Amino acid sequence: MFDCDGVLVDSERLAVRLHVAVGSELGWPLTEAEVIEKFIGRSPLSNGEQIAARVGRALAALWQERFEQLHRTAVDAELTPVDGILEVLDTLTIPSCVASGGSHDTMRRTLGRTGIYPYFEGRIFSASEVAHGKPAPDLFLHAAKQMGVNPSACMVVEDSKYGIQAARAAGMRALGYAGGLTPAKWLEGPNTAVFRLFEVKRGEGIRGFVGWWRSGCVTAGSRDCGSHTRRGRPS
Repeated sequence: MFDCDGVLVDSERLAVRLHVAVGSELGWPLTEAEVIEKFIGRSPLSNGEQIAARVGRALAALWQERFEQLHRTAVDAELTPVDGILEVLDTLTIPSCVASGGSHDTMRRTLGRTGIYPYFEGRIFSASEVAHGKPAPDLFLHAAKQMGVNPSACMVVEDSKYGIQAARAAGMRALGYAGGLTPAKWLEGPNTAVFRLFEVKRGEGIRGFVGWWRSGCVTAGSRDCGSHTRRGRPS
């Protein structure tokens, strides 16, 4: 299971910059480090609740509206895939999906803009489909159920501490991507391997952890591992 923002698309840097700008406009000055700690990895609903508690619901609604406007413009002008992820997706031969706190509308825009959407079409799950977003396990358990895979046979690729916490709570192994904004120490812990590069050619990075995942998969039983048809880069 891949998180979207910060794992597939390099959107977290845009989001942090925009939250800092909107917060300055609306009366909650935040540093980039504070935005990363408070917001990154959480759903828009969860972030909205935090903002409303600080500035009130009226300004929180305006914050969300302003952020979404700026985000659409930034995505269209600046968004790129995370370095190396397309090469990983081209060679991935195990069952995969996206499980993200973002909305389906946002993911259609970000994954579509970067050419990643066709890799996962029909296998994209949003926190809007469950009662509680990350760090609760609801989204990952929902995705596993929809994919027909036992949670114990799943591996989650995440770049936020809240996503890693959700994976552990769901009883899944996790790969913590520390090549983005989140400090590696926030990702470290039980059943988690931390990496900094999506590397294919030298067998490093995420590709180097497939055997680690498969060892748990084999223990769970082949039926739990699902089936997957290799997908090349969409033309």
